[in-house]
Amino acid sequence: MISSVTVYCSSSNMAPRDYFSAAADLGREFAERGIGLVFGGGRVGLMGSIADAVMENGGTVRGVIPRFLEEREVAHYGLSELLVVETMHERKMKLAEWGEAYLVLPGGFGTLDELIEVITWKHLGHHHKPIILLNLNGFWNPLLLFFERIAAENMVSEEHGKYYSVCDTIPEVFRILQG
Repeated sequence: MISSVTVYCSSSNMAPRDYFSAAADLGREFAERGIGLVFGGGRVGLMGSIADAVMENGGTVRGVIPRFLEEREVAHYGLSELLVVETMHERKMKLAEWGEAYLVLPGGFGTLDELIEVITWKHLGHHHKPIILLNLNGFWNPLLLFFERIAAENMVSEEHGKYYSVCDTIPEVFRILQG
């Protein structure tokens, strides 16, 4: 069983309410199963929702946030550990290093950047960790279609689908994490 998961997700407080509910449900499950959360260290959006749920249920949360975001008062100080780094690159390296798997919830440009980076690293053999997309309400469907197109046009191998798993429900996520 995996003991820590890096979660990439939205920092927007304007995301659909059901995404917040799913993030909180995931957080409770992480805590109940003894899985530590690794995330971007923010108290806002889905990030704050999942972190709060883990902490409220007795789990462990490690956050990594760059100083410029901490200074904007979005840092979550109620965590097991909050590491403040100087750059986004340092943050991304720690997030990638600390998690034994990657779980990607709906999110914006930052989430997309982190997803593409861990897929690229897996493609290059830099890691062999599970990458899971939680496809709430079909959120990732347009991106998955794009992945199919770039494979059809020989920009990536047809093997690209082996780099990640797509789950529509939270129980599916935990089936993958349990191996």
